[in-house]
Amino acid sequence: MSTYNFGSTGATTGFGGPTEINHYALDLATLMNVADRLTETLHTEYPGLVHHGEVIEAELAQSAEDGLPPNRGRIRSALEAISIGAAAGTGSLTFTQHLMQALGL
Repeated sequence: MSTYNFGSTGATTGFGGPTEINHYALDLATLMNVADRLTETLHTEYPGLVHHGEVIEAELAQSAEDGLPPNRGRIRSALEAISIGAAAGTGSLTFTQHLMQALGL
Protein backbone atom coordinates (compact mmCIF):
# COMPACT_ATOMS: atom_id res chain seq x y z
CA MET A 1 0.00 0.00 0.00
CA SER A 2 1.05 3.56 -0.61
CA THR A 3 -0.37 6.67 0.99
CA TYR A 4 -0.81 10.05 -0.67
CA ASN A 5 -1.27 13.00 1.63
CA PHE A 6 -3.74 15.68 0.47
CA GLY A 7 -3.41 18.23 3.26
CA SER A 8 -5.07 16.79 6.35
CA THR A 9 -6.75 13.97 4.43
CA GLY A 10 -4.88 10.86 3.36
CA ALA A 11 -5.90 8.54 0.57
CA THR A 12 -4.63 4.97 0.51
CA THR A 13 -4.38 2.96 -2.65
CA GLY A 14 -3.70 -0.70 -3.31
CA PHE A 15 -1.24 -2.21 -5.74
CA GLY A 16 -2.05 -2.39 -9.43
CA GLY A 17 -5.82 -1.84 -9.51
CA PRO A 18 -7.98 1.18 -10.09
CA THR A 19 -7.95 3.69 -7.28
CA GLU A 20 -11.17 4.65 -5.53
CA ILE A 21 -10.78 7.50 -3.06
CA ASN A 22 -14.18 9.17 -3.25
CA HIS A 23 -14.99 7.95 0.26
CA TYR A 24 -12.27 10.23 1.64
CA ALA A 25 -14.39 13.26 0.67
CA LEU A 26 -11.64 15.71 -0.20
CA ASP A 27 -13.00 19.18 0.26
CA LEU A 28 -12.87 21.85 -2.41
CA ALA A 29 -10.46 24.00 -0.38
CA THR A 30 -7.92 21.16 -0.32
CA LEU A 31 -8.28 20.61 -4.07
CA MET A 32 -7.82 24.33 -4.65
CA ASN A 33 -4.67 24.30 -2.51
CA VAL A 34 -3.19 21.39 -4.51
CA ALA A 35 -4.09 23.14 -7.79
CA ASP A 36 -2.41 26.34 -6.56
CA ARG A 37 0.72 24.41 -5.63
CA LEU A 38 0.66 22.72 -9.06
CA THR A 39 0.54 26.10 -10.82
CA GLU A 40 3.38 27.46 -8.66
CA THR A 41 5.48 24.40 -9.49
CA LEU A 42 4.69 24.74 -13.20
CA HIS A 43 5.99 28.34 -13.08
CA THR A 44 9.34 26.95 -11.95
CA GLU A 45 9.58 23.69 -13.90
CA TYR A 46 7.49 24.19 -17.07
CA PRO A 47 6.49 27.82 -17.72
CA GLY A 48 4.92 26.77 -21.02
CA LEU A 49 2.39 24.61 -19.16
CA VAL A 50 1.30 27.24 -16.62
CA HIS A 51 -1.88 27.95 -18.60
CA HIS A 52 -3.12 24.41 -17.88
CA GLY A 53 -2.63 24.90 -14.14
CA GLU A 54 -4.53 28.16 -14.34
CA VAL A 55 -7.42 26.40 -16.13
CA ILE A 56 -7.65 23.92 -13.25
CA GLU A 57 -7.57 26.70 -10.66
CA ALA A 58 -10.27 28.64 -12.55
CA GLU A 59 -12.57 25.61 -12.76
CA LEU A 60 -12.22 24.90 -9.04
CA ALA A 61 -12.78 28.59 -8.21
CA GLN A 62 -15.91 28.61 -10.38
CA SER A 63 -17.14 25.55 -8.51
CA ALA A 64 -16.59 27.29 -5.17
CA GLU A 65 -18.41 30.36 -6.46
CA ASP A 66 -21.52 28.71 -7.91
CA GLY A 67 -21.68 25.62 -5.68
CA LEU A 68 -21.82 23.26 -8.66
CA PRO A 69 -19.32 20.47 -9.34
CA PRO A 70 -16.20 21.51 -11.27
CA ASN A 71 -16.04 20.90 -15.02
CA ARG A 72 -14.25 17.55 -14.94
CA GLY A 73 -13.74 17.52 -18.73
CA ARG A 74 -11.76 20.77 -18.76
CA ILE A 75 -9.80 19.71 -15.69
CA ARG A 76 -9.05 16.29 -17.19
CA SER A 77 -7.81 17.87 -20.45
CA ALA A 78 -5.54 20.25 -18.54
CA LEU A 79 -4.17 17.46 -16.33
CA GLU A 80 -3.52 15.24 -19.35
CA ALA A 81 -1.64 18.04 -21.12
CA ILE A 82 0.53 18.54 -18.04
CA SER A 83 1.19 14.83 -17.60
CA ILE A 84 2.31 14.58 -21.25
CA GLY A 85 4.70 17.52 -20.89
CA ALA A 86 6.05 16.91 -17.38
CA ALA A 87 8.92 14.52 -16.79
CA ALA A 88 8.76 11.67 -14.29
CA GLY A 89 9.92 12.61 -10.81
CA THR A 90 9.01 16.28 -11.08
CA GLY A 91 6.79 18.15 -8.65
CA SER A 92 4.50 19.09 -11.52
CA LEU A 93 3.77 15.47 -12.34
CA THR A 94 3.32 14.60 -8.66
CA PHE A 95 0.69 17.32 -8.13
CA THR A 96 -0.98 16.30 -11.40
CA GLN A 97 -1.24 12.70 -10.22
CA HIS A 98 -2.62 13.82 -6.85
CA LEU A 99 -5.36 15.83 -8.53
CA MET A 100 -6.20 13.02 -10.96
CA GLN A 101 -6.63 10.60 -8.10
CA ALA A 102 -8.53 13.04 -5.90
CA LEU A 103 -10.99 13.76 -8.71
CA GLY A 104 -11.20 10.14 -9.82
CA LEU A 105 -9.92 10.90 -13.33
